[in-house]
Amino acid sequence: MTTQVIVLNGGSSSGKSGILRCLQAVLREPWLAAAVDSLVDAMPLALRTGTADGGIEFAADGGASVGEDFRRLEAAWMEGVAAMVRAGARVIVDDVFLGGPESQARRREALAGLDVLWVGVRCESEVAAGRETARGDRPTGMAAAQAKSVHRGVVYDLEVDTTHTESLACARLVAARVE
Repeated sequence: MTTQVIVLNGGSSSGKSGILRCLQAVLREPWLAAAVDSLVDAMPLALRTGTADGGIEFAADGGASVGEDFRRLEAAWMEGVAAMVRAGARVIVDDVFLGGPESQARRREALAGLDVLWVGVRCESEVAAGRETARGDRPTGMAAAQAKSVHRGVVYDLEVDTTHTESLACARLVAARVE
């Protein structure tokens, strides 16, 4: 079977978005991007600012917690990604498994029957923290808090590390597995 979905999992500022853009440039077929950041941005402000119960809340130390409303919308989003793939699109998912293996299990359920390449995107916490500071759009500490935790218990087909490797080189490694 041919890969239909690429799931990139890594902490904040690990380089997933850069790899995704490079993959879209190097893969022969067109691939759509589905980023968890876009899902969060699409949610009502109250669900992403912690002013309503059930959304996503970012702690001062960079940690994140999610409630039932977030989980429900996240599940619908993943079902939507699966529906696009079943309709003929190929999709690269840029994700952060805040719940580790439980997050992967939810994605596996939504993507059941599809050929998925699971890719771990690692980056040393100090480097990711520097990127986070340069970005200026994330709570300070999020990158360091997530650098290892999002990978605990998660099973990958391939892992890449952006600490000292450019996004394009990582994308070429992933593309070689797809093609």
